[in-house]
Amino acid sequence: MTSSSAADSTAPTTPEAAEVVAGASSSAAETLAAAVRSADDDHAFVDVIDTREAYLAAVDAIAAGTGPISVDAERASGYRYSQRAYLIQVFRRGSGVFLFDPPALGTMSELGEAIRDEEWIFHAASQDLACLREVGMDPTRIFDTELGARLAGFARVGLGAVVEELLGIHLAKEHSAADWSTRPLPQSWLVYAALDVELLVDLRDAMYAVLEEQEKVEIAEEEFQATLEREAKPPRQEPWRRTTGLSTLRGQRALGLVRDLWEARDEYAREVDTAPGRLLPDSSIIAAVRENPATKRELGALKSFVGRASRSELARWWDALERGRASSDLPSLRGPSTDTLPPPRSWADRAPEADARYKAARPRMQHMSDAMSIPVENLLTPDHLRRVAWDAPAVVDVAHISEALRQAGAREWQISATAPTITQAFVEAHQSLADGGPAAS
Repeated sequence: MTSSSAADSTAPTTPEAAEVVAGASSSAAETLAAAVRSADDDHAFVDVIDTREAYLAAVDAIAAGTGPISVDAERASGYRYSQRAYLIQVFRRGSGVFLFDPPALGTMSELGEAIRDEEWIFHAASQDLACLREVGMDPTRIFDTELGARLAGFARVGLGAVVEELLGIHLAKEHSAADWSTRPLPQSWLVYAALDVELLVDLRDAMYAVLEEQEKVEIAEEEFQATLEREAKPPRQEPWRRTTGLSTLRGQRALGLVRDLWEARDEYAREVDTAPGRLLPDSSIIAAVRENPATKRELGALKSFVGRASRSELARWWDALERGRASSDLPSLRGPSTDTLPPPRSWADRAPEADARYKAARPRMQHMSDAMSIPVENLLTPDHLRRVAWDAPAVVDVAHISEALRQAGAREWQISATAPTITQAFVEAHQSLADGGPAAS
C-alpha cells in the first residue's frame, strides 16, 4: 500500500460519507459531513501508512496536535489465529486522521512514546489494549466511551448507537466483522475505520457532559483506570474442554479423543495463522468422536466432518484420533480443579447460610442499580457478591464487608456504594435464619 502524510491521511467527504449514513436524515448526513471535514484535508481518498518514513512523519504530526487522541484497532477475529492489530487508527485535533498498517510497520513504539501521557479515547478499550501493547503503544490515561455509556445507563452502548444518541449522526457498522488482514483493504472499509476515530473526540466531550450531569465523573475515571491496570487472564487450563458439544459425549476415552483432535487443530491453526474454527469446526470434532470411524477413508466420508481443512489435512486428523485411541493418559471427567464457586442454585442444600445471604443481597443490588441507572454488573461484579456471600467475614459490619469486597477485587467506589446495603442484607438474612425463616430448614 502507499504511504501518506498528515495532509493526505484524512477521511473522504460527501460521496463516501453518504454511504455510511444510508438511511439517515439529511440533517444527520450534513452533520456527519461537517464532522468528516473537520480533518485537515478534503480529499476523498483514505490512505494507509505502511512505510517507516511516512510513519515517522505521522508521529511528528500527531505530537504537534492538540487535545486528547482517539485510537482504535481492527483485528481479524474469526479469520486469523492471532489477535494482532491489522489496522490502527489515530485521530487528533490539529493533526487529522491516520491509518497505520502494523504488520508492515512492525513496532510503533515511537508513536506510543510521543503520546503516552496524553488522554487516549477508546470505545471498549479492553478489546484493543492488548494488541496495541504488542506494537509498543501503552497509554497511561484513557477515556472509554463504551464504558461511560454503561455507567450513564444507556440502553445501547455500541459505538453506532452512542454516536447516534449523543451526536445525532448515523454511523453504519457493516464492516465491524470484516477480515482486516485483507490486503489491499477496500476503500469503503478504510472510510469506516477513519470515521470510528474521527467522531470519538466529539463523542468523548458529549459523554463527559452526561457523566458530569449525573455526578459520575469520578466513578468513570476509577473504572477507566481499572480497565487500564487490569492484568491479562492467565492461559486457561485444558482449553479443549470449551469445545462446543463436549457435554454430549460420555467417557474418558471420548474426552481424550476430543483433546487430541483439538490440540492437533490448534497446532495447525497457529502454524497457518487461521482461526481454528475455520479449519475444522467444533461440530466436526464432536462428530468424528461420536461416529468413531474405523479408517481414514471412513473419516473423510463423514458428511458431518466439514471445514476448509477437513479433507486437505485428513491425515493430520486421523493421526490425532489414532493417538487418542492408543493413549493411556486419559483426562478426568471433572476437569482441573479451580477456585470457581458452586452454582448458586445448589447453595440452598450445600450452604443454606450463604444461600440466605445471597438471596437477601441480590434484590437490593438490583434496586440500587435501578436507582443509580448503572447496570448491576457494573455496580458490582456478580462474582464479587457471590464470593462475599459464600465466605462472609466472621464479623458482619460495613468495615469487614468492605475489606472482603476489596479482597475480591471490587473498586473503591463500588465498595462505598454497596457495602452498607450488603451488610444490612447479610444481617437480616442471619436474623431470619435464627428466627426459623425459610432458609433455616
